[in-house]
Amino acid sequence: MSNHFSADNVTFPGDDRRLDLTDLYVFTSPEDPSKTVLIMDSNPTSAPPPIPAPTTGPEFYPGAVHRINIDTDGDALADVAFTFTFSDYENGGQTGRAWYATGPEARQPEPAGMVLAESIPVSFDGTAQPVMVAELGQIRLFAGLRSDPFFADVEGALHGMKWTGHDDFAGNNVDSIVLEVPTDLLGSGPVIGVWASISRRSDGGLEQMDRGGNPTINPFINPDGEKNLYNSRQPADDVANYLGPWSQMLEKGGYSPQEARETAMQVLPDVLLYDRTKPVSYPNGRKLIDDVFSYRFGWLTRGKLPSTGLTPHDDLTWQFPYLGPPNQ
Repeated sequence: MSNHFSADNVTFPGDDRRLDLTDLYVFTSPEDPSKTVLIMDSNPTSAPPPIPAPTTGPEFYPGAVHRINIDTDGDALADVAFTFTFSDYENGGQTGRAWYATGPEARQPEPAGMVLAESIPVSFDGTAQPVMVAELGQIRLFAGLRSDPFFADVEGALHGMKWTGHDDFAGNNVDSIVLEVPTDLLGSGPVIGVWASISRRSDGGLEQMDRGGNPTINPFINPDGEKNLYNSRQPADDVANYLGPWSQMLEKGGYSPQEARETAMQVLPDVLLYDRTKPVSYPNGRKLIDDVFSYRFGWLTRGKLPSTGLTPHDDLTWQFPYLGPPNQ
């Protein structure tokens, strides 16, 4: 699993799958190399066995704050933020609102900054009509149900890493937020750090329910019983909180103590690094076709485990929003 079922006891945050941040992707637009694509997926609406899915629907969690954060100076604090909220789900429909913030406003938990678009239609039927925002250089936005691009051999992972060749996520759907933005909106330097979060309102404030930048970190590194705490924290605190325990975990995988610390720092703080002067492929950004599941198992075991042999899903497209239409 990438970051599906990311709460304690292999459950959904808040026992609601709509609050589950599943994946984050960052890559150069195949349609316009001057733009960067940011994709945030949540709500795994089909769950691989044997884990049953709660009975919430295909919609985004109404009122929750969905955020894509960009760090431009390496301090693990947001310098740019794209924030989304969604209306109640009524009569099979839903709309969203999007903000763009920079500087101190990007670090506020509440939506702040410039309103990019209002009444964004959420697509549930497979149509992909992007919302265009001309004020900042032709931003394209999309929100809706799409085919889950993540591929993984969960059964093999649960049975001693003996790969079965079966993709447990084929045919699943997620709720996707897709942005295609001019690259210069993401800072002037070549390297950015990106992470996403989902927060819901609780006791008059916002409670962060899930967050992440690097794929397959939450399921395989954070001990069960500590995932909720991890989800509530911020990347700027990750080195202090996790360098010690994650280094010890990597030593068990075959690394020397020094190698383990250096390897742990590849994902601490937990932001997805992207050097835009280099080809995109995880761990430099993340494409929809990157085999991050195999990568993470090899990373955890110092290269001892081979690739699962799975291939990317065949419903991806070269046109915006790049994810395949939802599966029936």
